[in-house]
Amino acid sequence: MAAENTSFARRSLLFMPGDSLRKIEKAANWEVDTLIMDLEDGVAQNRKLEARATVAEALDKFQYGRRERLVRLNHISTGMVADEIAATVGGRPDGYIMPKAEIAQDLHTVDVMLSVAERDQGLPPQSLRLFVMIETARGVMNLREIAGATPRLEGLIFGAEDLAGDVGSIRTKAAWEVFYARSAVVTAAAAFRLQSFDMIYADFNDPAGLEEESRFARQLGFTGKTCIHPNQTPIVNRAFSPSPEEVERARRLVAAFDEQQAAGAGAFTFDGKMVDMPMLVAARKVLARAGTA
Repeated sequence: MAAENTSFARRSLLFMPGDSLRKIEKAANWEVDTLIMDLEDGVAQNRKLEARATVAEALDKFQYGRRERLVRLNHISTGMVADEIAATVGGRPDGYIMPKAEIAQDLHTVDVMLSVAERDQGLPPQSLRLFVMIETARGVMNLREIAGATPRLEGLIFGAEDLAGDVGSIRTKAAWEVFYARSAVVTAAAAFRLQSFDMIYADFNDPAGLEEESRFARQLGFTGKTCIHPNQTPIVNRAFSPSPEEVERARRLVAAFDEQQAAGAGAFTFDGKMVDMPMLVAARKVLARAGTA
């Protein structure tokens, strides 16, 4: 089981069509933590080869600063994955996203492909990160096996649109029709010390709705959220960053705990509430996220 990656705050993850060099180039100036160069749903079937070449060129040609660069592959069943990795790994992406994960064996297969790519490129073993998308009913049912399939795995991404289509539910703004699966993804990620990323918000002209959904996702435990438009990423970044008030309260709580421990005291009250270990753990997580955001 991998240790939770807290060295990089993945608050916003932005999908970009892999066949648009112009859009990918612009991303170098956007307020976003992780760029996802898409070879799957964002690309028409007759442009898959062109997208593969475009992503390879973009990785090699442009500078992205501290932004993480991921490539979303097609599903393992298409037979495209090995060629997609071979075509893009030379550009040194930070990792790959496997869509519609349903069984652990699929992760094992991609893991072997990435190990071969690392060997051929002279990269350190396990240096290519892996993320999976949970967007089918079978994937939700097999979350435990998927989350523990490989130490290379760093995060679970929830895909509500495909899940709704798979189970036959009707998507609504309130999103209660996907609440069970959404919570299951967060729980599985936490159990295996993985990061978790919430679904897209399809209406990129509704900033208030995006902010509300992002804050609720953070309350559920998600560490970040996927985006489909650059105007969404600043809103998502703010929602998943601790506020100054949260940071200050966390600092005071940790300092108070340290003082009580030094004095040999056990339980104590803070801001009128009894402090227990879960509250301390939560405070330390706030400070960790503030330091990496």
